[in-house]
Amino acid sequence: MRIALGQINTTVGDLSGNVDLMVRYVGRAVAGGAEIVVFPELSLTGYPPRDLLEKPSFVERAGIELKRLAEETSALDITIVTGAIAPSPASSGKSVVNCAVVLRGGRTLFTQHKMLLPTYDVFDEARYFLPAERQSIVELAGQRVALTICEDAWNDKQFWERRLYRRDPVEELAAAGAKILISINASPYHMGKRELRREVFAATAHRYGVPLVYVNQVGGNDQLVFDGSSFALDADARVIASARSFAEDLVFVDTETGQGDLHEDLADEPEAVYEALATGTRDYIRKCGFQRVLIGLSGGIDSSLTAAIAVDAVGRENVTGIAMPGPYSSDHSLTDARSLAEGLGIRFEVVSITPVYEKFLEVLVPLFAGAPKDVTEENLQARLRGVTLMALSNKWRALVLTTGNKSELAVGYCTLYGDMCGGLAVISDVPKTLVYDLSRVANRRHPGAIPESVFTKPPSAELRPDQKDSDSLPVYEVLDRILHACVEEYEPLPRIAAEQNLPVELVRDIVNKVDRNEYKRQQAAPGLKVTTKAFGMGRRFPIAQRFSE
Repeated sequence: MRIALGQINTTVGDLSGNVDLMVRYVGRAVAGGAEIVVFPELSLTGYPPRDLLEKPSFVERAGIELKRLAEETSALDITIVTGAIAPSPASSGKSVVNCAVVLRGGRTLFTQHKMLLPTYDVFDEARYFLPAERQSIVELAGQRVALTICEDAWNDKQFWERRLYRRDPVEELAAAGAKILISINASPYHMGKRELRREVFAATAHRYGVPLVYVNQVGGNDQLVFDGSSFALDADARVIASARSFAEDLVFVDTETGQGDLHEDLADEPEAVYEALATGTRDYIRKCGFQRVLIGLSGGIDSSLTAAIAVDAVGRENVTGIAMPGPYSSDHSLTDARSLAEGLGIRFEVVSITPVYEKFLEVLVPLFAGAPKDVTEENLQARLRGVTLMALSNKWRALVLTTGNKSELAVGYCTLYGDMCGGLAVISDVPKTLVYDLSRVANRRHPGAIPESVFTKPPSAELRPDQKDSDSLPVYEVLDRILHACVEEYEPLPRIAAEQNLPVELVRDIVNKVDRNEYKRQQAAPGLKVTTKAFGMGRRFPIAQRFSE
């Protein structure tokens, strides 16, 4: 079979737009001689549609648009496989099913319902969908095909030490005589995920001795970024076709000859993370209806990286950097911020917060009487910067991008309604040590834009004289190791201390800081997920709780 892998970027809820996109790709697939074109999971609705699925009007319109897709491609000599929803066939509390639909000649030839519904990390599919009780082989272009939907192909008992589900749809379909496996997916990116997918599906192809086609969604939807990276394997598990990462693509493969297009790129993981952040930022801005963005430029590494990503996401003409020096800002902070703006070619403005800060303190003197200076005065500076950015955001109709990293957010080294103000937290899932690696990637793309002094100077919030981050926190190389162990691996405190050869008291202090600052994170702007466990929709801890390490 000559199959076209339609790796597309859909928008959640844009039912007509998603159909229009698929119609265009169907035309291209026909022009390329494909017998079958395959689109990702839930291409009709976009993924994840979440509580839109509970709206009867949404489900009804999805059905209407699916019929339109069939009608508008009815005259074309090609079979279409796409992800869609359908009303639940059972009288249960779940009103819809997640399905793969086969269209040809204006008709629906076959529908396969998803059986395994993930409920871990960012997934919540059992909340909405009724699982399939059984699945069937479908004949496409004379071949017996096992058609699966994402999680259905991720439960191989020979690959995983502990499986999440009792049944394995691929095993059952292979036993029924499938000669090729087609898997449609909406699999979000995190570091290492692309390699993991290849390993999982290579094990499947090798085990059953059949060719395999894997088609994944691409693009950003809220906090999730989908890398695409679709591929095809022959019966010996060799890659015979591959799509680009973080870009729409159309890839052709012939499962009989074992020949296909190879569009692989971004083998370096820091490059992939950077591209994931640029993709997620671009799609969040565009899909939310914005065009321009604002960034508070402090002259530090975090805001510098965020600005570079923004330029790659929406273009330098749509990015403005605002420097907001205060009473404790160093001269090099303003110099480095200006140099960065010039290197990136973005608009740059300076708004000093010092006069307003002094006036605020004057007004508050009667109420602060007798109280020593503390973090209150520091937070006031951060909040004045937040007010400044939000005022410009309103006036210029530009989205504010926050610049805090994962390390700071984890331990609460950030100010509510201050540096946390904004619509998207671009690097909130990027540990501080990774920020430096990604900034080197930024400088390869924008040569010399981030001054070398930004890489070498000690990190500082500059909210009091001679302040350094290390005054309040361990050095980031140590802090990030602790945070990875407790946030992403959920390792117990004594094991972290022993494995990292660190004092138990230090580890306990950091772990408790993580727990105590949940209230801040739940008020933060949404961030883009690039690690295995991000703060946000995939991490659900209570705020009012008393468990402590």
